[in-house]
Amino acid sequence: MSKDLSDASQKPTHPTKRRVTLRDIANELGVSHVTVSKALRNQTGASVELKARIKNKAEEMGYVPDPMLAALSHYRKTSTEKPTQAALAWINPWPNPEELRQYKEFDLYWEGAVETAHRFGFHLEEFITSKIPLHRLDTILKTRNIRGLLIPPLHNSADDWKTFPWHDFATVRFGRTIAYPEAHFVTSAQIANIMLAIDHARELGYQRIGFVCEYVRMRLFGAGYSWAQSSLPKKQHLPLLALSLEDDSAHQQIALDQWIKKAKPDAILTDNSETPQMLKNLGYRIPEDIGIATTSIHDTPIDAGIDQKPFEIGRAAVRTLAALLTENNFGIPETRNEILVEGKWVDGSMLPRRKA
Repeated sequence: MSKDLSDASQKPTHPTKRRVTLRDIANELGVSHVTVSKALRNQTGASVELKARIKNKAEEMGYVPDPMLAALSHYRKTSTEKPTQAALAWINPWPNPEELRQYKEFDLYWEGAVETAHRFGFHLEEFITSKIPLHRLDTILKTRNIRGLLIPPLHNSADDWKTFPWHDFATVRFGRTIAYPEAHFVTSAQIANIMLAIDHARELGYQRIGFVCEYVRMRLFGAGYSWAQSSLPKKQHLPLLALSLEDDSAHQQIALDQWIKKAKPDAILTDNSETPQMLKNLGYRIPEDIGIATTSIHDTPIDAGIDQKPFEIGRAAVRTLAALLTENNFGIPETRNEILVEGKWVDGSMLPRRKA
C-alpha cells in the first residue's frame, strides 16, 4: 500500500474491472435507474421497503459512487466549478516510515480512513516523504490532481513544512502532536476517556486510583484525572505520576516505586506500556496487589481500559476532509476545528472486580 515518492508519478497498473452502475442495479431489481438514483440519495419516489432493497442490492454488487460524476453533479447544481478528486493522500514523513503503522492505533486510523474514503468514492494513497523534498511532493500531488491530505501523528513536525503550499490543499491532521500546519484535526477525547476509566474502576470497587503517564501526554489526561478526583473524598485524591521520556527505565522504575509507597494506590491507570513490567520488577502482583488499566488497549500490554476507537477516528478524519473538498475549503483555517471521538471501556483480567 505504501509507495516511495521517487516513482509515485508512475501510475500502478491494475486489472480493469467494470464499475457497477445504477442501471446494473436497476436491471437486477426490475426498476428504473432513476428510482435507484433517488433511493441511494434518500430522495422521495420510492417506498421505505424498496429503498432498503435497492441499498442492499447496491452493497451486494459492490456499487461505489463515481467521484467524477458526483463532482459534475455538484457543479451543475451550484454553477460553480469544483475540483474533481479521485484520490486522497496519507502523508507519512516518519524517518522510518514503516514504524508508523506498527502502532496498532495508527494502523486503525489508516483502516478507518480507507473504508470511509471508499464510501465517498475516493481511494487513499500513502506517500512517503523521507527521501524526497517537499517541492517534489507538491508537484506529484498536483499532477495527480490530489487536493486532500491526511497527516498522521508525528513526534515532531518537519522543519521545512512551512515552505509547503498548504493554501492549495485541504488538510486534516490526526492528534495534537504536530506543531505545523495548524489544520483541523481529529483525535481521541482524552479528558472524557480518563474520566470514563475512573468511573469504571470505581464501579469495580477500587477507591485509590492513581494515574501514571508519560509527561508529553499529561496535559489533557491530567486535566481529566484532576477533574474526576474533584468529585471524590479528599482521602482518595492521589497525585499523578508523570514519567519523563528523558529518563531511562531504571530511573522511571525508581520514580514509580517512590510514588506507590507514598500514594498507596489500589489501581493504576496508565498510558505507559512499560508500567506492568516495572510493577512486576518491584514485586507487585497484578491484579492481586494493584489492579491496572490503560488509556489505550491497542498499544499497551494491558487488557483492561479504554478503546479510543481509532478506526472511528480515521473515519471522522475522512468525513471532515471530504466536507472541506466539497466546499473548496483549502489552506490553513483561521478557525481550527477540533473533532473529538469518545472511547469506550473494555473489561479485562488486569482490573477485575475487587472483592469486598
